[in-house]
Amino acid sequence: MNRVLPQKESGAYYTPDPVARSLVQWAVRAPAERLLDPSCGDGRFVAAHRNSVGIEQDPLAAGEASARARGAHIKQGDFFSWAESVTERFDCAAGNPPFIRYQTFKGDVRARALSMCAGIGAHFSGLTSSWAPFLVVTASLLRHGGRMAFVVPAEIGHAPYAAPLLEYLAAHFAVVHVVAVRDKIFPELSEDCWLLYCEGYGEETHEFRFTALASFGGMQTPPGEFTRVPVADWRTDWNRRLRPYLLSPEFRNYYSAIAGCRDSRRLGDIASIGIGYVSGANDFFHLRPTEADRLGIPAGFLHPTVRNGRALSARRLTAATVEHWRRNDDPILLLRIPKGIEVPHTVRRYLDSEAGQVAREAYKCRMRQPWYSVPDVQVPDYFLSYMIGLESSLVRNEAGCTCTNSVHRVRVRDEEGQRRIEQAWGLPFTGLSCELEGHPLGGGMLKLEPGEAAQIVLPSAEALQILNGPMIDEATTIMRKWRHYGDETQ
Repeated sequence: MNRVLPQKESGAYYTPDPVARSLVQWAVRAPAERLLDPSCGDGRFVAAHRNSVGIEQDPLAAGEASARARGAHIKQGDFFSWAESVTERFDCAAGNPPFIRYQTFKGDVRARALSMCAGIGAHFSGLTSSWAPFLVVTASLLRHGGRMAFVVPAEIGHAPYAAPLLEYLAAHFAVVHVVAVRDKIFPELSEDCWLLYCEGYGEETHEFRFTALASFGGMQTPPGEFTRVPVADWRTDWNRRLRPYLLSPEFRNYYSAIAGCRDSRRLGDIASIGIGYVSGANDFFHLRPTEADRLGIPAGFLHPTVRNGRALSARRLTAATVEHWRRNDDPILLLRIPKGIEVPHTVRRYLDSEAGQVAREAYKCRMRQPWYSVPDVQVPDYFLSYMIGLESSLVRNEAGCTCTNSVHRVRVRDEEGQRRIEQAWGLPFTGLSCELEGHPLGGGMLKLEPGEAAQIVLPSAEALQILNGPMIDEATTIMRKWRHYGDETQ
């Protein structure tokens, strides 16, 4: 019996009719052409072209598709299983593949999808969301010269797992055109969506076409105005990301010039950036000072910690701040028990308590030996917030605190690196660099993964002399609009 998946798990958010009709018009050139939709949902794409085949896993949606698109052939089942055995090849494809993240894109379906992609030359990591393999396998079912047009997550512009997809498309299509859309195609989703058009299957291209639109109300053909992005530049200059092309060529050249100035540095050149520790049971391992006193936990087994980015409100974290937390009786003391030491009886009593019995069954605790020894507890030089509203905070650790994985830890390699950070952080250009190197998370937020933070440009003294304030402010405003920061709907 087929299980009907919840909407979020299945990735099923149906495309507005004007968008679906437009993408079918982009893909189809003649009534006799055969169209494939690999995840047809309720049939909005296949209903726009009678000579269509739609595959849909959800039986209820497949029934709706059959009723909506009576001229189409609807197959209910897993797309990847069907694709392994089908011999038919298609003139074109269009649709809206399911946006299932790697946490729920798993099991036999995921293994089959990634194996099929590897067999045709696209090698994805384990962090791949489902839509990317959908597109690769769909492309492999096209006839020579075939076309496809799809709704895709805006992650195609920045996510590392999207890079193998774009590499595959560039190697197998004469035209690869990414259309960025600022206004939300799906208002009910926090995630932004863009559009992808490819033509000339069986050939290759050495450039991407990139168009940025404020909104998409429908159009019969792909946009005629676009920026040409050499694939070689995409790989090297912008670390396989299309998101910087939201800005003008003038500004991109300016940014590259600042980054290339003698003695300008990337943050990763002078510091290591990583996530804080993962306790596995925060409520158990983080104690309030009064609780630690009541339990008789020795001070040597307690370490003050930064629990989240909200605690980082200033440029420096001092002993006075930690003392303020203590007076508030905040849960800021990490129970830190190194491996291989004798555990005092008061600590052992807490470990054997009812709360300890619950904590030791948590997944992270079960997977380590001993369960109560939290790994990778470090004291960094700086804390870096990575969930950003207006701007990121980089806070100097003068209090000897450690931190959870709710903030990044930054370890500077030498005094010169520390001087460079103190000089550059807080400059408008550095804030813009965070916008360019990070990525939108939804809800107006920007996120900086450790690898993205490592790419933040710290301008040299020479570069500071040529900083263009109005240009930087304009570019920053543009990037914040694209992540919807400050929207009235947020």
